[in-house]
Amino acid sequence: MSQGIAVVGVYVRDQEEALQFYVAKLGFRVHTDVKNGEYRWLTVQHPDQPSFQLGLFTPQPPTVDAATSQTLREAVAKGAMPPLVLIVDDCRATCARMRASGVEFTQEPIDRYGTVDAGFRDPSGNGWKMIQARGAK
Repeated sequence: MSQGIAVVGVYVRDQEEALQFYVAKLGFRVHTDVKNGEYRWLTVQHPDQPSFQLGLFTPQPPTVDAATSQTLREAVAKGAMPPLVLIVDDCRATCARMRASGVEFTQEPIDRYGTVDAGFRDPSGNGWKMIQARGAK
């Protein structure tokens, strides 16, 4: 029997906007995109990590009630969710490529702790920390 975490979700304000960001700007690819009534199950994957999916979910019923949905949207927009971490081979080069595709960085690449890291947010406010793999470049 095989077990493990297959999907981790983030809340997004608009799934189409999130899809464009994660696919067109970050280079992820769509794994699953299905609707069940008003609910849309949308997941993407990093091309080098096919066993893991990032869910791009809108806070809405049936997972939360309408009032909680609004509260969650406001919290995400303010950057209240914990950051996600993207490991790359070359932080500065990846930052330059992503910036050219329209990603706005909240922290420029900086040398620290024996590696290089930078920060950016998705259109919904979810924070990302991009860290260069130790020993790379």
